[in-house]
Amino acid sequence: MVRLNFGRLLMAELRRSWELRRRYPVELFGAIAIAITVFYGLFLGARYVAGSALPLGDRFDAIVIGYVLWTLVIGILIDVANSLQYEAQTGTLEQLFLSPFGAPAIFLARAIANLTIQVVLNLVILLAIMALTGSRLAFPPLLILPLAAVFASTYGLAFLMGSLTLLFKRVQQIFGITQFLLLFLMATPTETWTGWGQVGRWLLPMTGGAGLLRDLMARQVGLNWGELALAAVNGLVYLSFGAWLFRISIRLAKQRGKLSSY
Repeated sequence: MVRLNFGRLLMAELRRSWELRRRYPVELFGAIAIAITVFYGLFLGARYVAGSALPLGDRFDAIVIGYVLWTLVIGILIDVANSLQYEAQTGTLEQLFLSPFGAPAIFLARAIANLTIQVVLNLVILLAIMALTGSRLAFPPLLILPLAAVFASTYGLAFLMGSLTLLFKRVQQIFGITQFLLLFLMATPTETWTGWGQVGRWLLPMTGGAGLLRDLMARQVGLNWGELALAAVNGLVYLSFGAWLFRISIRLAKQRGKLSSY
């Protein structure tokens, strides 16, 4: 019965997420167009500096992967926090926490629904960038595994940002700083670091999975199962930590009476 109820909740959140995008087509297509235009503008600028003989090798393909992965991660990261802030502004946040499903189940279903749509939209962005720039990427089925590790770390950070939003309501400036930090993490080929850099690489969120994606899609090398295990552990640690902080923030928000007011 619980599984059936959660399935109905998930389908309801999926319909809700799609309707919110479908009813605002300018916002939807504008976000896609901006993501494609920004990267293509950077690509044209690089060609102008380097000349028409700019090689489009695996390094450029790795940059494409890093950029598209960054846009996907940003969309996931702000999802939980934006949902909390919107519910608080409209005065419906307390109703979510009084729901029979419980707030954690609702936000989990909402996260899965939004992730599904985000993946589809970012696939459109990736295909458009490949068509415009001539990039050639591989899409082996095994890329799902490191991508899942990246998602786990991302949702850990998303719940962390959600915790801050739940307690402090407005955290847009932190979002701005976080976007640039994530661009560094996604665009930097940390898999080429040596020495202590390799140790730091596995302590940072998402970098292990991102490196494996570059290996699979850009360099077209086999999956390193040892590194995949480390990336999975990294993702689970960040996800567990973020979920733990989110539960603590819920308890504090209830104690301070911050659910019924903005």
